[in-house]
Amino acid sequence: MKKDEEDDDLEPEYDLRTLLKGSVRGKYAERFQQGTNLVLLDPEVAKAFPNHQAVNDALRLVIQLSQLTRANKKAT
Repeated sequence: MKKDEEDDDLEPEYDLRTLLKGSVRGKYAERFQQGTNLVLLDPEVAKAFPNHQAVNDALRLVIQLSQLTRANKKAT
């Protein structure tokens, strides 16, 4: 027996037509097309933020500061 066959837990007697009955094709297609941007934070970084809103606020502040820095460099 091949290793792939050993790891496969789908039994030959399963009928996929029965398992997939009632499913909706493309149910999440629109959401997928909108896109998501998931980022995995390192544990020490995640401890600094109580929730996703705090992370977003901090990133917005970084964006504003970088824009100010660029504007100051162009002015000089």
